[in-house]
Amino acid sequence: MSPLRRRRFAAALLLAPLLSGCFAGRDGGSSSPDAAGGGRLRVAMAFPPAEHFSPYGADATLLSRLGVTEGLTRLDANGTAVPALAESWTRENGHSWLFTLRDATFQDGTEVTPKTVAASLTHAAAAKPVPAALSGVRLTAEAAGDRKVRISTADPDPALPLRMSSPGLAVLSGKAYEGGKKAGAGTKDTVDPVGTATGPFELTEVTGTTRASLDRFDDYWGGRAQASGVDARFIADGAARTNALRTGDVDIAEAVPVSQAASLDGKTVHETGTARTTSLLLNTRKGAFADAGLRAAARKAIDTSALAKGVYEGHADPGKGIFGPALTWAEDKREKPAGRAEAAAPNGRTLTLATYNNRPELPEVAQVLQQQLEKAGFKVELTVRDYARLESDALDGKFDAIVSARNTMLDTGDPVSILASDYTCKGSYNLAQLCDKKVDAAVTEAAGQADTAERQDATMAAEAAVLGTDAVVPLVHQRIITGVGTSVQGVTYDPYERALLGTGTRR
Repeated sequence: MSPLRRRRFAAALLLAPLLSGCFAGRDGGSSSPDAAGGGRLRVAMAFPPAEHFSPYGADATLLSRLGVTEGLTRLDANGTAVPALAESWTRENGHSWLFTLRDATFQDGTEVTPKTVAASLTHAAAAKPVPAALSGVRLTAEAAGDRKVRISTADPDPALPLRMSSPGLAVLSGKAYEGGKKAGAGTKDTVDPVGTATGPFELTEVTGTTRASLDRFDDYWGGRAQASGVDARFIADGAARTNALRTGDVDIAEAVPVSQAASLDGKTVHETGTARTTSLLLNTRKGAFADAGLRAAARKAIDTSALAKGVYEGHADPGKGIFGPALTWAEDKREKPAGRAEAAAPNGRTLTLATYNNRPELPEVAQVLQQQLEKAGFKVELTVRDYARLESDALDGKFDAIVSARNTMLDTGDPVSILASDYTCKGSYNLAQLCDKKVDAAVTEAAGQADTAERQDATMAAEAAVLGTDAVVPLVHQRIITGVGTSVQGVTYDPYERALLGTGTRR
């Protein structure tokens, strides 16, 4: 074990007494089983709510992983859209799809109707910034008779059923939208999921960004959850999450750091291949990397194999593109990037490199990149924050470069959508600030393909167009480690990272 690993491990052990007892059941009670089923689950989550639990941003996935929200469809293990709140759907024409709803109830006791579903999707379409799943999409929804909702798009959208699986398009009752704008929430619309969703667990209490309580929703259409509730704590420090599991203070700890996995009982460690790629995103709009030649110099300076073997200790693969090996079709269709600029001499150019500590390997990745870039002739100032404190500045382009981990199938299950949201001129999550006509044209071309094989070919052509700008340097394709107590069953190990707790999760 290296000196750095020993120091981190020792620090982790010191945190254990501080966490002991912090994960008792709600109201200070225990997590013993109740008469109707399993006891309460104690969960350590890596990301605190960053936007007041609004489903229109990063918190959407947090809500879906906790079993609070769901949409009209969901993704199965093969990335195919399957029924959720909608039991079936048909394509009426190039612009419209008709979804038939199942019988379901919101957690506030009101019925899920075509009118409430249409209103929920209309709110999402009007949100600013728009949810990533709707980046570049003009969507309208309307009730269309008994149990039916018609969803239309301005341009033909062959992937609409996949899009409807997005956590950002969760269906909520009308009560969720009564708050208007919340002071201090910027331009995001305030949406309150407390007691207004449809999932197996109801969010009942939120304590800032530190914890949340959830109770079983007994009228869930998919059957009663086996756990009586969930006590969630948001702990950005990966070592602290791991210690909480090892000492028995939590039942589940997500995103266990690779450096901490060896400290756990092997029976509690679960590794899952994902569609998550860790990348270096370069600010193409201003600063050092507005110069394409300096972007090329940064790309050439980076050794991705050192990151996969060193920082990730073999729990990741060297980056080959935006889409990694979890998308099994991508490798055979990958195209060589064209039009890259010649590398320019950095000549001591100063740049700001930022990342977040909620994913424990990222700060170390950033440190290694700092060394590699400085060896190439850059001067690098490093900033590490909690994601909630970093996101707005990152989206505003206040850094020259950002190390970010992104699940490329998270928003819609359609890889074209991640390209639209992250790399087009109007993209809602464009950390690279990229606006390139060739990229936009390639993404538009891919979005219009209905045939699966042709859509995949066009997607990889668009990936090559993005990589040709050197706006992004794929670093590693990541696997995630979830720590689960030996008494816990029914955890979902989702390669798309949308699900964690469900009706069958119990202890």
